[in-house]
Amino acid sequence: MADDIIPFMKKIIYNAHLIDAKIDSHGMLVCENGRIESIFIGDFSSEEKARKSAGDGEFLNAEGLSLMPAFIDMHAHFRYPGQTQKEDLESGMAAATAAGFGTLVLMPNTNPVISNRELASSVMAEAEKINEKNGTRTRIFQTVSITKDFGGTDTSAIDELDSETFPVISEDGHDVGSASVMLEGMEKAGKKGIIVACHCEDVELAKSARPFRQNALKLMKDNGIPAGIFNIDLPNVSENVNAEIDKNLTRANEILALAEDAATMRNLEIAALAKCHVHICHCSTKISIDAVRNAKSRGIDCSVEVTPHHLGLTGTELPNIRALVNPPLRSENDRRALIEALRDGTADCIGTDHAPHTMDDKAAGSPGFTGLETAFAVVNTVLCKEEGFSLSRLSQLMSANPAKLLKLDTGRLEVGMQAEFALVNPDEKWVVSAKDFKSKGKSTPLEGKTLVGKVHKTIFA
Repeated sequence: MADDIIPFMKKIIYNAHLIDAKIDSHGMLVCENGRIESIFIGDFSSEEKARKSAGDGEFLNAEGLSLMPAFIDMHAHFRYPGQTQKEDLESGMAAATAAGFGTLVLMPNTNPVISNRELASSVMAEAEKINEKNGTRTRIFQTVSITKDFGGTDTSAIDELDSETFPVISEDGHDVGSASVMLEGMEKAGKKGIIVACHCEDVELAKSARPFRQNALKLMKDNGIPAGIFNIDLPNVSENVNAEIDKNLTRANEILALAEDAATMRNLEIAALAKCHVHICHCSTKISIDAVRNAKSRGIDCSVEVTPHHLGLTGTELPNIRALVNPPLRSENDRRALIEALRDGTADCIGTDHAPHTMDDKAAGSPGFTGLETAFAVVNTVLCKEEGFSLSRLSQLMSANPAKLLKLDTGRLEVGMQAEFALVNPDEKWVVSAKDFKSKGKSTPLEGKTLVGKVHKTIFA
């Protein structure tokens, strides 16, 4: 929020509950020149007491709320350039600020595809202009595609990249079909220390799943049932029609599960040979997360993200079987496996896969959900309130671990770290209403659901 920022002035955040991967205590932070200068543990609930320890400066009363390092999203879509009816940089960054995120890695499946250093750099430059206008410091890393224009053959753009400016490349939206081309891309990335983020999906299997999803969408259209929209009165249709729709979607999802599992195993093995760090995007099945666990035990350099929607929702029955997303929502057995992978450390971080669409696009079957502004609440509800995870563990998954992957000096409450924070109430209940989102995307299967955990603001001190 612009009115929270006065650059280069000493700022004191007091009356806070400090939470990061290691700290869980009441306290106070003193920040200067955009970095944490000192940390005080204890009761600093009054400005008078805070001033005695911190001296003069601008005082911000956290009002007893939890102050966490700003969240880091390894996987988001801002649709810029070329699809600004769905989202643009300004609306996406506003959604990120509302959701507690200070850093985002943006995918390249835009129009045109972001396939070179120049175009990616121009996106990041535009983001800096928005920061200057709004008084924010949201950090944007724009990925470049592994192959030119997603063509699946030309990896020459990787030659122009450096790991500091472009720590991640990705073909997200689909996978690189050719294993030999993927090996070439990963070998180039490995030599430069660039992470290859993989949308693991066997291309030919994905093609074979498409007719089943299309059959379901045609039946839905013919019977006046909009895809992925549940907050309206739906027409009554026969049991046979509903059964046929869901039969087709189930078959598509079964094939797409196989496609994910086969590609996950392939990409892990290619990365091992290429000596490249591979990051498995939006892992959704038990078989795939077990493959990552096995790869880590063998010393393969890899990491894996899990999305809030795959943690919070199952997709084997109505209504969520029709909540289209890639990869699809999975079974309860898969959901449990993802939770346990987060518990035992196999899974490294939460990635939102924020994928906004217009309501018309969703009604026609476009896959993906708006996810930034519900992310903290979903994982807090599922992991902390239902599964007994600590807020410190959640901070590790949403901030410290992705910061380590991106080699950033943020994500933890430590002296010298960049001063970017999410102020949250982990116990506050609220009802999801997409009309209130800062994002242009208003489609979410969480519409009308009660979640626990509210982000109050993002603070750049």
